[in-house]
Amino acid sequence: MLDIVTIGDALMDIFLVLDESDANCVINKKSKKLCFEYADKICIQHSTHAVGGNAANVAIGTKKLGLDSAIMTELGDDINGQVVFNKFKERGVDTRMIKIHKGKETRYSVVLNYDAERTILSYHVPRKYKLAKIPATKLIYYTSLGKSFEGLQNKLVDYLKKHKSTKLAINPGSYQFRNGLKKIKEIIPMADILIVNKEEAGKLLGKKAQSKQCAKALNKMGAKIAVVTDGMDGSYASDGINLWHLKPYPIKPVAKTGAGDAYTSGFLSAIIAGKDIQEAMQWGTANAGSTVLQFGAQKGLASRAGVRKIIQKYKNNKPKKLT
Repeated sequence: MLDIVTIGDALMDIFLVLDESDANCVINKKSKKLCFEYADKICIQHSTHAVGGNAANVAIGTKKLGLDSAIMTELGDDINGQVVFNKFKERGVDTRMIKIHKGKETRYSVVLNYDAERTILSYHVPRKYKLAKIPATKLIYYTSLGKSFEGLQNKLVDYLKKHKSTKLAINPGSYQFRNGLKKIKEIIPMADILIVNKEEAGKLLGKKAQSKQCAKALNKMGAKIAVVTDGMDGSYASDGINLWHLKPYPIKPVAKTGAGDAYTSGFLSAIIAGKDIQEAMQWGTANAGSTVLQFGAQKGLASRAGVRKIIQKYKNNKPKKLT
């Protein structure tokens, strides 16, 4: 039996690190805007590429944390698709549910990094998603898909009704929030774990609120465990009765791309390993802290020993029970 199957788009991330000394490029953290003038030439300090996408990051992240992971995704037969597929093989992720489309492109994104913040330009390739045959697994992680995701979700719901021992974790993607919010809300009552950031929680709830309020409100929507991440304020997790808060570890980031997926990898790995919510929050926070020390969503991912080392280093920073 597999520990986890991730479902979502995998892509190639192209990272461009903008030169912070370039006066033509300015970041406004209050309004959350990265600004440069039209037709300007902006200096690039560094560039690299890596496999990306929520499903890919979590499949690779949980594998590094000792789980048997697999991914269900669709790739083109272009060079990017070959690189992505080979990376899964290299990392030991089960690839039997990967579909290759002949003559089609693989998704990609351009990630602009400036002052440890990132702006993502994302290209969604048209797909007609189909649910592949799922091997026996303890947990399914359902995440970012593009247009036409609804049919796959319907089949996933049917699968879960027939396989009640399989747990479901959800982290919707940007397209699903923009264009399929109503559909995503339909599956939340089936979620054992829902992980979103503060802004995403507001979209699901239809209102802005403090993260601690969002977590409990998401329980009322049906999620058994609701986790809300909130940047430098840390993360909140609720099981509908108890609510916990954990501050981020004081680790200075190089780049924040992949921090959310690293948190998810750590949190889910701990739950699958039989840990409680508080320890799962520590695993997630430690893994996120390790990831932000490197460019890319996977290069800095921690092993289980690495996670323990970071937790031990910041042992006085423990989840605080709020209710």
